[in-house]
Amino acid sequence: MDVSVRKNPAMDVSDLCREEDSSVESSQKHKGPESHTAKKNIIDSIFKVGFELEHKIISELKSFKRLLSPDYPECSERDRYVDEGHNRVREGLLKVTLLLLRKMNQTDLADTLQTKLMPVYQQKLRSRLQDKYQRLSEGLSNHGDSTRLNEIYTELYITEGGSGEVNNEHEVRQIETVSRRPETQETPINCNDIFKPSPGQDKPIRTVLTKGVAGIGKTVSVQKFILDWTEGKANQDVHFIFPLPFRELNLIQKHLSLVDLLNHLHTETKELKSADYEDYKVMFIFDGLDECRLRLDFQNSRSLSDVTESASVDVLLTNLIKGNLLPSALLWITSRPAAANQIPPECVHQVTEVRGFNDPQKEEYFRKRINDPSLADRIVTHIRSSRSLFIMCHIPVFCWISAAVLERMMGKAESAEIPKTLTQMFTHFLIFQTKLKTQKYDRKYEINPDQARKTILSLGKLAFEQLEKGNLIFYEEDLKESGIDVREVSVYSGVCTQIFREESGLKLGKVFSFVHLSIQEFLAALFKLLSSSELNTGLKNEFRSPMISLLKREVDKALQSENGHWDLFLRFLLGLSLESNQTLLQGVLRKTVSSSDINQETAAYIKQKIRENPSPEKSINLFHCLNELNDRSLEQEVQTYLSRTGIDRLSGVSLSAAQWSALVFVLLNSEEDLDEFNLRKYDRSEECLLRLLPVIKASRKIDLSWCGITQKGCAALISALRSNPSHLTELDLSGNKLGDSGVKLLSALLEDPHCKLKKLHI
Repeated sequence: MDVSVRKNPAMDVSDLCREEDSSVESSQKHKGPESHTAKKNIIDSIFKVGFELEHKIISELKSFKRLLSPDYPECSERDRYVDEGHNRVREGLLKVTLLLLRKMNQTDLADTLQTKLMPVYQQKLRSRLQDKYQRLSEGLSNHGDSTRLNEIYTELYITEGGSGEVNNEHEVRQIETVSRRPETQETPINCNDIFKPSPGQDKPIRTVLTKGVAGIGKTVSVQKFILDWTEGKANQDVHFIFPLPFRELNLIQKHLSLVDLLNHLHTETKELKSADYEDYKVMFIFDGLDECRLRLDFQNSRSLSDVTESASVDVLLTNLIKGNLLPSALLWITSRPAAANQIPPECVHQVTEVRGFNDPQKEEYFRKRINDPSLADRIVTHIRSSRSLFIMCHIPVFCWISAAVLERMMGKAESAEIPKTLTQMFTHFLIFQTKLKTQKYDRKYEINPDQARKTILSLGKLAFEQLEKGNLIFYEEDLKESGIDVREVSVYSGVCTQIFREESGLKLGKVFSFVHLSIQEFLAALFKLLSSSELNTGLKNEFRSPMISLLKREVDKALQSENGHWDLFLRFLLGLSLESNQTLLQGVLRKTVSSSDINQETAAYIKQKIRENPSPEKSINLFHCLNELNDRSLEQEVQTYLSRTGIDRLSGVSLSAAQWSALVFVLLNSEEDLDEFNLRKYDRSEECLLRLLPVIKASRKIDLSWCGITQKGCAALISALRSNPSHLTELDLSGNKLGDSGVKLLSALLEDPHCKLKKLHI
């Protein structure tokens, strides 16, 4: 019998002894031809193990004794334990030693020993987090290859500060707005410096709230922050970092203490005492507040200050964020903008925003991603030629999607038209993913079209139903509600390898998601189109209406949404209604359901809605919808006036409401620099000011001098600027009759703590 301590190094001493006793007893009872010599060898091996174990115990106890001596050089022993932190035998012996010391009422010695061994626990945590976060899978599921984060990481544009206002626009519209804003207006901040006070700011920062639209790079920033800490590159004053993503916290239903929660998710530090969390510098990272399905009630949640007291997870979180629990701990919370206001402003000491890639970083990404420099140049040129595509490339995931599509189409001289709209780009992306070919021994296997179709329909149903609920992540019960067998998820992620994924490495359950919200919106739109065109699929009656009625109804639905929730979905739905895009999807669509009459009638309906003069934000999205339908007639009408030179280009011109909206859309999506806006360039009138407010909001310097602005125009201007006043630095209102009320409004604007106005002329 070969017995070794290494067989189970974490085994208790008593367990090992019991095992050996039973082994001897078993061998003695065994009726066989063993010789007396064989029995003697077994007994000798047992005593040999005993002597080895005794030697190890004595050796380790001596090292513990030296460690407890006040005269012993602390650093050398500490370094030794950091180097040998993976020795699980030592860990087991340490438990026995601590237990015996406490049973002997030597509590102080036990605490001292445990404190001096803190680097052991710290190093174990560092090692696991480094293993977990050192690799990045760009949009890939578990089926794909990953790359070392440090090799491909492109620094994201992160800005310090924020207005705290709730933005009710669709996130793509927010990206479009940000794209107009010169970077000189923002204060960039390195990801590793978010807890460092700004110059002149003395108060320490406890809680940082980082905002950013879906897929902009918040989670990757968290990953890089943790990786740099584990590699000793930054924030080495922090002893322990505990990532606590909301998508995993959602799965915890039982009551438990904060210490129990940490021990459950981060077992490496379970030997820490409750007091250690206050003595050491600890950081909690809560990634994905927008994914939180817990009810965070900061008003009525019971107060909790003991880290060993049990409560529901939502109570633990609210007390951590409010500072009742571990007030010395650092907190980093990431969120999409719409959910950020769940955290009371008084609980946040610094707001940062991930802006994704700025223009140079977009090009840097494509040149890193595409190995062929000439192909990378052509791809960058094409992306720049389409304003909507170039703007979307602020989002790193969209850069990855575009690179995947364009590298294949432009690198292999395919005859298909190169995508210029979002719908075309996502359509080609879907086609490529469902036609992924596995090469083995130079043979190619294509995925079965029927299986691909079934998968896309199932995923589309999931996408649509969860989009209605506002969910970006899904759990097993969500999949079951959409009719997806959880046991067959590998089939779905296999057919759509880079579209749908199951997150790995979670301890509490399975979490699923689409690679990006825009992919979910695209699949939801495709499902809506497919289910409305097939009357005998057993789907609900609402999907069975004629195509034109469906499209009109969805236009109305998007206009009625206060937060722009259905804006991009509508763009995709209208784009997919084109016969050209349906032809591309003929492997999925068994029959086309489009015609030029449907497209023309839909475009006419959208123009009617523009004439009814909805909000500027709604109008802008409707023009994007017209672009998806290849209708640019309204834009072409106003381009005639913009082609004029000099000032007062619109003087004497009577524009309709639809033409004014078209003018705003054209200006916001042009290459023209709007950093400095001069109203006299267009028309010196208050009406022109009111019509062009969405354009003015994007400017840093605004010249409205001698333009006949009254109290009414001043009030509208101030209201528009209040939505995000941090970027305006110069405002000239001289030569206008603003009245006392107008001056008071300007004074109130200047008192806004987020106002960065440096020059005001009145």
